[in-house]
Parts: sequence; structure tokens; C-alpha cells
Amino acid sequence: MIDLGLVAGEASGDLLGAHFVAALKQNHPHLRAAGIAGPRMVEAGVDAIYPSDKLAVNGYVEVLRHLPELLWIRDRITRHFLRERPRVFVGIDAPDFNFTLEAKLKQAGIPTVHFVSPSIWAWRPERIHRIGQAVSHMLVVFPFEEQIYRDAGIPVSYVGHPLADVIPLEPDAAAARKNLGLTSGPVVALLPGSRLSEVKRHARLMLDAAVRIRRQHADAQFVLPAANEAAARLIRQALQDLDLPLQILAGQSHTALAACDIALVASGTATLEAALFKKPMVITYRVPALTAYLMRKKALQPWIGLPNILARDFVVPERVQEAATPENLANDALAWLADAPRRNAAVETFRAMHLSLRQNASARIAEALEPYLEGA
Repeated sequence: MIDLGLVAGEASGDLLGAHFVAALKQNHPHLRAAGIAGPRMVEAGVDAIYPSDKLAVNGYVEVLRHLPELLWIRDRITRHFLRERPRVFVGIDAPDFNFTLEAKLKQAGIPTVHFVSPSIWAWRPERIHRIGQAVSHMLVVFPFEEQIYRDAGIPVSYVGHPLADVIPLEPDAAAARKNLGLTSGPVVALLPGSRLSEVKRHARLMLDAAVRIRRQHADAQFVLPAANEAAARLIRQALQDLDLPLQILAGQSHTALAACDIALVASGTATLEAALFKKPMVITYRVPALTAYLMRKKALQPWIGLPNILARDFVVPERVQEAATPENLANDALAWLADAPRRNAAVETFRAMHLSLRQNASARIAEALEPYLEGA
């Protein structure tokens, strides 16, 4: 019997899971945890039955392409947990995969906890009913989400965001620049996303924007953290015909964000990380046309970037789909570089955001899971 079953859907879920597994092991040093996990969770002691990158697909079109494999994995992992019967199962993000799995486990009497609410406040609010059938307890990372679940009668705890605990309130930009060997010119971080599909859609877009930025700032330097070697290869291919002083980093996204003055960021967790590092940014995203059409029909609010959603305002520009052009990204970045008061105002907004999210999340998650692990 295992104590803790886990499914983490991608790099961000792997990072979040690693933090709270480490916190749980302070009280349960012999905790037995297994499931779908990435390298950080494995390092924290989770037995990976399947790697989390198997679930790293997004959008209607991409999911359809990988659907047979995803269904096969979900069937196998469901059987595994029904046989092993963990004391508690925790689904980390990956809602479309996890909610079906969680519903079957809950029906079989296995407590299910879901960590990181899907964006029901942004689109597809009808999912709250499915969540109630699947989840014994929801752990949310943003303060405004708690009331949504209370109103629906679903047990919920606001735990804060683990990244707000990990990222320092005052990042050391000078040390990060020294670490990367950067000089005194403006530094622009390019973060095209962690999934290969995102890198394919955004890397060349950001590189072309970087070329335009450098026309106005000849001393500009660019850093691009690649999530893995496959992503780095795609980036090197996109860079082949460009004259650009770019460092492709092996991971090190936090070092890149600490070092930069401005960031071009694909929508997702990285936008929150950039805000926690107090960096003005331009948010962008591209998806296949059909996916964009379907998502727009279901959208409930005008923002896609987490910093803007949390601020309830366009604190930073968003360039999505047809508006995601090299010219627009470059012009937005240049506008940030030219306007120090605007940059300072954004920094103060991000500092307040950081303080609201810094709740010692790993300890709070461990506390929420403790009743299920008594005697483990």
C-alpha cells in the first residue's frame, strides 16, 4: 500500500508537487508516494510510474492528437491506484486528466484532494459540478477562489502559492547578472513556454521581436531558459539565420527572471513567476485557430495573464493570436524600457501581489493532508 498517490501534469505541476512532498516528509520521513511525476518530484522521493511530460499537451487540437495515449495512461494509472488504495490521492493541476481519475477513486472510497483550481473564474464555470463529484477537498492558490468553492459546497482551503514562498521578495538582480556573465546593457528574458508545442509557436516570434528591440538598443542582451534539451534544439533551429546575442540556458528560468529588466512571456505560470520577480513583461500566446475560437466563446473575462487577472486590470500588455506579432511584442517591450515611472508602478503592484500570495503554502498543504496520513 502506498500512502500518497499523485498525478502532476507538466513542469509547473512537478515543481509544485516537489515542494509539498518535501514538506510532508518532515513529519512522515518514510512516506511512500507514487504516480505520474516529473524529475523534481522524483528527486523529492516520488516513484514515477509514468513521467509527467506525457500529459504536457494543451488545447483541443493537441489533446485530440494525443488522446489515445492519454486515455491508455489514465486507465492504467486508475487501475494502479484502485489496486494499491493510497490513503489519499492528490491531483496537481491537469484538470481534464485528473477529474475523471479522481471521480473513480472517490467513488471507490479513496479520498481525493485537488491542488490548483482550474480557471473556472475565467472560462467553463460549469466545471464546478464535475469538480464536486470528483474532489473531496480543493486546495486553491489564489485568495478569490476560496469563496467560489464555499458557495458550491465543496470543502476548500486557500494555501497561497508555493512560488511566492520560494521567490525572494527582493530578488538579487546583480548576482543573477554576474552569474550569467551579463554586462550593463538592458537584459530581456524570453520565455516561450515549457511545452514543445509552445516553443514551436512562440520561440521564433520572440526571437524576431528581440531583433527589433536590438535595433533600438544595440547593447541589449537576451536570455532564454529552455525547459529541456528538446526545447533547446528547437530554439537553436529558430535562431540559425538571426544575428542575436542570445544565451540559451539549461533551465535557470528564475536566474533569467532575476537578471532581466523586461520579459517576453508565454501565458501560464511563468507570467506569475515574472510578476513575483517584479519584472515588467509582455504576455503573449498563440494556439491553433480552432482552439482560439472555442476558448474565446467561453471566456468570462478580458485577461489571460495571471498578473492581470490578480490585479483585475491590464497592468501589463497581452498580445494574443493575431496580435502576437514581433512588431507588437518589440514595441511593448521598448515602451517599458522608455518609461521608468510606469516600470516602478508595476513593481509596486507586483510586490503587493507577492505579499498576498506568500502563505507558506507547502506547510498549509501538508496540514490539509495530515488527517488523511495519520498512522502513515
